[in-house]
Amino acid sequence: MKGRVVVLDRWQGREVAALVVDGQLEDLLIDPAGDDPLRPGAILRGVVDRPVKGQGGVFVKLPDGSGFLRQVSGLAPGQRVIVQVTGATEPGKAAPVSLRVLFKSRHAIVTPGAPGLNVSRRLRDEGLRDDLQALATKAMQGAAADHGLILRSACEAASDEEIAEDILAMRDLAAAVMADLSGGPELLVEAPGAHETAWRDWADPAPDEVDDSAGAFASHAIDDLVDALRSPVVALPAGASMIIEPTRALLAVDVNTGPDTSLAAGLKANIAAARDLPRQLRLRGLGGQITVDFAPMPKKDRGTLEQVLRAAFKGEASETTLAGWTPLGCFELQRKRDRPPLDSLL
Repeated sequence: MKGRVVVLDRWQGREVAALVVDGQLEDLLIDPAGDDPLRPGAILRGVVDRPVKGQGGVFVKLPDGSGFLRQVSGLAPGQRVIVQVTGATEPGKAAPVSLRVLFKSRHAIVTPGAPGLNVSRRLRDEGLRDDLQALATKAMQGAAADHGLILRSACEAASDEEIAEDILAMRDLAAAVMADLSGGPELLVEAPGAHETAWRDWADPAPDEVDDSAGAFASHAIDDLVDALRSPVVALPAGASMIIEPTRALLAVDVNTGPDTSLAAGLKANIAAARDLPRQLRLRGLGGQITVDFAPMPKKDRGTLEQVLRAAFKGEASETTLAGWTPLGCFELQRKRDRPPLDSLL
């Protein structure tokens, strides 16, 4: 399977979407079972509850649960706020929410509280950028003064009419939702499903094929690719492997060289693991505190490996912090939990 292929299907009554590039699974979206209003991306009206001493935040009453907002200043118990769920809710914990609400479409993002008109940095043609700025200025006339706009890179392949339509839709939705502060906790905008998210976020670069026919997952052998993710073991070149194992406190990653135990083999295995780690975490829906026990290698090569890690995570949508090496020689990083773990969805 060559090229960039988006596959849309249904599985156990739920929407599923897969992004396959040259036969390799790059991203996977599966809607959770049930009608959970606190899915990542949902926008809700909440009521500020009590502050959490020592954690720099407050609980927010939400429909069917509570959220945790990492902000205290300017908030008072009983105050109504518009929030967006920013990540997967861990069992027994409040949903992570933010006052920074984003209204996203395929071509535009409206940003209440963050004024300004911006064009994606990936669009480098100055003429195109000027045209888009002019289009955005016209389309945002009449919007709230504190509502900003970001035009996404997918605008490059879209017509002015398509872009303007997206801007107007998001502008009007943002205005209506942000003004809806009357009443108790309520779901205002549902989280996008797998198909909508794929259409919105996998547009750049444009896919070579979109298959939404019945049985598309089976015909593209996506089922087999997903089954491989059920195992903690990830095969690497030359018999090396990477083992990814979630624990209650952190995510442990162990890199092994296989039959070749030389230091040169260790560096090769570590570089291969570093390059594939972002994809594996994305596909498995894993995040939080991550500790990587790389295969033995000379200390002088740590800088090279760290450069590979930084390059690998550079394009990731999920916020990731590379903390660095521990005294015992492991590498630590922190990745935002932006979706439910794959094993909970399967």
